[in-house]
Amino acid sequence: MEDQPQLIAYRNLLMRYVSQDSYSMSEDSELLSGALRARGVSPDDLVNMHIDVLKNVSSNLDNATLRSLYFLSKIMEGYGSEYREHQTLKNRQKQLDTELDVAAEVQKALLEGKVPACSFADIGAISEPAKKMSGDYYRIVNDGGRLAVTIADIVGKGIPAAMCMSMIKYAMDSLPENSQGAPPFILSSLNRVVERNVDPSMFITMFYGVYDPLSRIFSFASAGHEPGFYYSASKDQFEELEARGLSLGLAPGTRYKEYSREIAKGDMLFLLTDGVTEARTDNGFIERKDIVDLIRQSMHLPAAKMVKQIIYELKKMQHFNLHDDFTFIAMKF
Repeated sequence: MEDQPQLIAYRNLLMRYVSQDSYSMSEDSELLSGALRARGVSPDDLVNMHIDVLKNVSSNLDNATLRSLYFLSKIMEGYGSEYREHQTLKNRQKQLDTELDVAAEVQKALLEGKVPACSFADIGAISEPAKKMSGDYYRIVNDGGRLAVTIADIVGKGIPAAMCMSMIKYAMDSLPENSQGAPPFILSSLNRVVERNVDPSMFITMFYGVYDPLSRIFSFASAGHEPGFYYSASKDQFEELEARGLSLGLAPGTRYKEYSREIAKGDMLFLLTDGVTEARTDNGFIERKDIVDLIRQSMHLPAAKMVKQIIYELKKMQHFNLHDDFTFIAMKF
């Protein structure tokens, strides 16, 4: 043990401390303490190191003191065992964190929504997870004729929610009609997928809509999703984009109703997940009218800047401590 660098450093520091009888070496002791912890020196190892150093630097160490130190060493063995177990758990946690970081990057690449170029609408979308992995999903498709938009939220957080949302993404990709199909058909098809493959304790809310620029009709259906907002430019007022329907996975054979709304020039549509409407502030949960106020404050901006500004303000209200995933989509016609 004599040739170990930490023992030599500890011995030199202790000799200086004993000979100078000074408290001026606190910085050196803190640095050494950190180095010992980094090397995995446990409490009982440290006590034994202290005994070895004392035996070498002090020739008049009385038997009672020495026996008391040996007694302390025995007592510290239990602490040492717990310390080593703690270090093992810390190392495992680091490994899990690394693996989770990789999984989060993979999920981000899989689910990251892209905003397509669109000649008849200005579109902005943003999604931010509360933790490393998200339970929100959005998809916007312009097939050259019509615009299809999907926004979904799984009830739950963490890895199970993220895995489930990845399944929804692939289910959407597998539907050949997913950019042109009627909204009730899309939701019914996905409901069968979720009901067969997702644990009964989990379910998904989803909003799916299709805009036809020729007819200027926006057709949509909802599976228990948070209502969006419709802004009428002619009336300069906001209305809720209300649609009723059971969440995906709750009941097999669920049928969904199609709703529609005519969109005039200057109108806007806003879709969101409940992480936006259930934002917690110092005064409680945010009200939907507060979201409308935020939209009004930034609705002069291009859609991409608008969604970033609104999410920033919502995060600021929560002191940048998100409690749920945030997803917000703005479409200006």
